[in-house]
Amino acid sequence: MNPKLQRLTLITSAAFAAATIAACGGGGGDSGAPAPAPAQSGTLGVSLTDAPACGFDAVNVTVSKVRVHQNAAAGETESGWSDITLSPARKINLLNLTNGVLDSLGATSLPAGKYNQLRLVLDANAGAGTANTVVPTGTTAEKTLETPSAVQSGIKIAGQFDVVAGQRTDLVLDFDACKSVLTKGNGKYALKPVIKLVPTVSNGINGFISPALLSSGVSVSAQQNGVIISSTAPNATTGEFFLSRLAPGNYDVVITADGHAASVIAAVPVATTSSTTALSTVAAPLVMATSATGSIAGTVTMTPASTSGEAAYVAAKQTFAAGPTVTIKYAGADLATGAYTLNNLPVAAPQYATYSATLPLAFSASTTSTPGAGKYSVSASATGYATQTRVDAVDISTQNAVNINFALVP
Repeated sequence: MNPKLQRLTLITSAAFAAATIAACGGGGGDSGAPAPAPAQSGTLGVSLTDAPACGFDAVNVTVSKVRVHQNAAAGETESGWSDITLSPARKINLLNLTNGVLDSLGATSLPAGKYNQLRLVLDANAGAGTANTVVPTGTTAEKTLETPSAVQSGIKIAGQFDVVAGQRTDLVLDFDACKSVLTKGNGKYALKPVIKLVPTVSNGINGFISPALLSSGVSVSAQQNGVIISSTAPNATTGEFFLSRLAPGNYDVVITADGHAASVIAAVPVATTSSTTALSTVAAPLVMATSATGSIAGTVTMTPASTSGEAAYVAAKQTFAAGPTVTIKYAGADLATGAYTLNNLPVAAPQYATYSATLPLAFSASTTSTPGAGKYSVSASATGYATQTRVDAVDISTQNAVNINFALVP
């Protein structure tokens, strides 16, 4: 089987068969395959995928059901909900779902029409608190991942979709573990779910990273105007990466690794919803220059305090002359204290290349990036508050930067 096709195959038919389907309050069979849809019904299938988590070797969530409703304002106890119920609920390590891999949550028959609300329901932690857990990098023990009360009614995911009579509609839920898992003081971890609907048909940007770098925490992201649209980690054995399910357009690809200068490839095209653009080959994988690293730390406060427990994120960016602005690193602030740390920021100038269909790409150390080598533009943001950017560049070329603080207001 073609490796890419194999990578994108739904995890297992056995996992699919584990889902007991319940639609509109009714029960389905437990064979894992929905009954043939009536003439005025269609079929909905739902799968889960993930971006890599920052600083974790495992991020486990226990999924119990997916709920959909045609009314965007319907409450959890109102009639009209259609459920895909996993029985028993299934514990899924999100970090197994990078590079475009999908895990099927099941399928069900639905009345044809437009649906305006979708919820992902997780089991709540109980007893030993192992339904939802994380394993911090460098450790082996599972730590309880505190979940919001929304897990009882379901995590709302923005988006609309149509179910067409006699046809199947497939949805992919992209669970961003890096943004979703935050510290909560005293060694605790909390889930602030960041999930979006992405296209089912796979396209995107792929390539290979040198195997010599694979133990260095490599991360690859596709960005537009400094906003991370998709990210992944390369395969731990082959070094292959795949930034999948991207809307057609141009992207700046940013590659980071601990102890190395960032590599930036500007204006990488994704032509269609089914095309894939290659950045390197297994015979000539991407390599990265070594670099000393530093860190930026401080706190983020929100005034007034968020009544919904919004998370704040801090990003370190650089801009290239006649080129893009890109995010090199970002981190979420601690939900209890507001403290954050951006670790492993390169001191050396980033390696820069403009995309060319002729491989290998030609990289050079950028002397025209701003604020400059070892210097970063740092900003903080949170939903409902104005983004704040430091007026002066933060310089880590000679020492780590501390007390880089932000006070966000609406």
